[in-house]
Amino acid sequence: MKKRDWFIVIGLVFVACILDQVTKQWAVANVRGLHFSNGFGLVLHRNPGAMLGMFSNLPPLLRIVSLSTGGAFLIFVYTSLQYLLPSRSLTLRIGMSLLLGGILGNVLDRIVYGSIVDFLILGTPKHHTPAFNLADAIQWVGYVLAVGTLLVKGQEIWPNNDFRKRLWINPKFQSKYIFVLIFVGLSFAIISCVYSFTFLKVTIDDLVVGNASLVEKKFLFPFLITYSIISMSFVIVLFIVGRQLSHRMAGPVYAFERFLQDISAGRDRSFKVRMGDEFSQLEEVASVVRFRILDLEQQNQELIEKLEALEENFPSA
Repeated sequence: MKKRDWFIVIGLVFVACILDQVTKQWAVANVRGLHFSNGFGLVLHRNPGAMLGMFSNLPPLLRIVSLSTGGAFLIFVYTSLQYLLPSRSLTLRIGMSLLLGGILGNVLDRIVYGSIVDFLILGTPKHHTPAFNLADAIQWVGYVLAVGTLLVKGQEIWPNNDFRKRLWINPKFQSKYIFVLIFVGLSFAIISCVYSFTFLKVTIDDLVVGNASLVEKKFLFPFLITYSIISMSFVIVLFIVGRQLSHRMAGPVYAFERFLQDISAGRDRSFKVRMGDEFSQLEEVASVVRFRILDLEQQNQELIEKLEALEENFPSA
């Protein structure tokens, strides 16, 4: 995409998050009680869970840490998807940005206050929706844009004739690339786990008067569960990203090798890198090689024609 497109796509994440925080601050300062007008209502509500109250029954430590960290993890997933998308597809990218911006708006609440500010409801005083906020509404807009684009323009985003049927073009290279990527990510996760676990344990032992084992069991066990789930999810995403990135690198090299084999065997054809692949400069190299070989073939043909003419004119020679 162009720089202007990236500015729009990335900027919408911050715009959605800022708008959500501004409206929540207004609601905290001005909304008192329940107010309805034309099917639209206002009520101040603190939601300890996720969107529409999901996961609110989890233990506080596990809920706050896992949901907040999950929001941060989504930034990594969002960045990976934006990079891996093979086409411009501005509508899909905007939908993803609005979705992430809405999620981060609620994550900020959860990190700072331990709960989310909900203040919007739809319906009547007797029959109405659960309370939600602008971040939730922005998320739904993002869902609609992203899913709608995939359903309507999926063929344009990932055209079938641009796919490679082989997922493992160069298994040795791709496996090594994925292994290195996972090794680095997992090593960092283990180092972070050891640091965080040790820091929490030492802090608990230092602050708790008397037997600290009960407090350690209450806090450290949920921490390990949450961290393990997040780390495994991170490894899975790294595997997917690594396979896709290695595919984008191995594919053009393999295709270029086939091109050289064909052009050397006299089978003239052009070379084009597939959409989203790396090494697009190989197209220019292939074009130079192709025209150079065609030029040599033409010179050889001209030379052969001259020799044949000489044979006709001077048969004895």
